[in-house]
Amino acid sequence: MIEPALYLIPVQLSDGDLTQVLPQVNFALVREIRHFVVENVRSARRFLKKCDRDINIDALTFYELNRHTKPEEVESFLAPLVHGEPVGVISEAGCPAVADPGADLVAIAQRKGLRVKPLVGPSSILMGLMGSGFNGQSFAFVGYLPIEAGARARKLKEMEQRIAREDQTQIFIETPYRNASLLADLVKHLPQQLRLCVASDITGPAEQIITRTIGQWAARPEKLEKVPTIFLLYK
Repeated sequence: MIEPALYLIPVQLSDGDLTQVLPQVNFALVREIRHFVVENVRSARRFLKKCDRDINIDALTFYELNRHTKPEEVESFLAPLVHGEPVGVISEAGCPAVADPGADLVAIAQRKGLRVKPLVGPSSILMGLMGSGFNGQSFAFVGYLPIEAGARARKLKEMEQRIAREDQTQIFIETPYRNASLLADLVKHLPQQLRLCVASDITGPAEQIITRTIGQWAARPEKLEKVPTIFLLYK
């Protein structure tokens, strides 16, 4: 029997063989957990069946934590752990609690003095940074950029200044269907010599991690529609 803890269970970033991106110990732990806090029940059930097709999904309890969850409900998801049972957290992609609503649950667990156990798994933020050739000593993940054109241009200018002032890699994402328009805005608003890494379908069959200057991207744009992608900027 595993120790009672809040287990943060990474999932794959792209479709494929889970054993290529997750360690075997994760699968063993998943088999012993009966309570899961998930971003989406359907995809979580599908992930657990990929971990072990013999798992009895109907014997499990799921608590949904996403933008629709009422803040006052979140603490109640830890009730099984308070009573000595392990609880797992599963997000939609990558590592729970990183750019993910699971962070709210972890914060409550820490305040209550409950054990939190993050498991090993893929993070597009770190893997993109690893493959970029950019500064890995100082970096910032800024999430999604503003959609409105003026606000986006101001945010890009702010990131450009932070790169120059703090020698800091800037990392951000976009909804896949907006990737092409984001790349066009980067080319339009940023200096030609600034370097941009575009990391797409990380760990997937179409994985590409390409670093070029903004000027080179302008001359050779890539097709990025509907592909999960992370963007990194550095001097």
